[in-house]
Amino acid sequence: MTRYKREDPELTRRKFINVALGASAAVGTVSLLSTLGGANPVFRLTPKKAPPMPGDVLVHAAGEKAGQPVTEADLSDQVTRAWPMGKDATGAPVIRDGDPTSILAIFKFPEGELKAPTNLDATVNGQIVAYGDRCTHAGCNVDNGTAPSGKSIMNCPCHSGQYEPREGCKVIGGPPPAPLPQLPVKIEGGQLVATGFFLTRPFGYPSDEEWQHYTEKVKELLS
Repeated sequence: MTRYKREDPELTRRKFINVALGASAAVGTVSLLSTLGGANPVFRLTPKKAPPMPGDVLVHAAGEKAGQPVTEADLSDQVTRAWPMGKDATGAPVIRDGDPTSILAIFKFPEGELKAPTNLDATVNGQIVAYGDRCTHAGCNVDNGTAPSGKSIMNCPCHSGQYEPREGCKVIGGPPPAPLPQLPVKIEGGQLVATGFFLTRPFGYPSDEEWQHYTEKVKELLS
């Protein structure tokens, strides 16, 4: 059984936060007073709900290796799904699977296949690349698809959005308004590790400014 699921397209980040507020048992270890949009209430940012952050180890989201670090040998031109794994306030490992926006899609392509607008400086040797795996249209998980050329692409099963993972996961079909966000990565100690936040705004943030403000608050409070 997989640890992620396709989200209700109507479940936006704001609704997710509001639902989380009602769960009194989910007491966070770090408080974040969000001013996103100017009117959002106080909510708890726990280590599990934090976005992928610099230093997080990427671990398999499903299958026999669920919870184990992703290695280069695990990867191919077919999507490998992963969660970021960081640490809690005590230094214990914690998988950041409390926010569906943190689910990742990772690929390894033959040398030379990754091209602009992929940020090649944020890849491993111009071959390994990681993206957020929620469609920028309505937030569904994006699956493997096949282009007429026979090459793998990313295909959203909800409204037929299509992305080209070799070219920055740019939109090549359907209604998505923006590419899937790229996550900068490196290989460290044989494991795939995040080196920063998503380079562009992931699903659930109405503006680039809101995403930037959010990440600044996260860095301030979780550093």
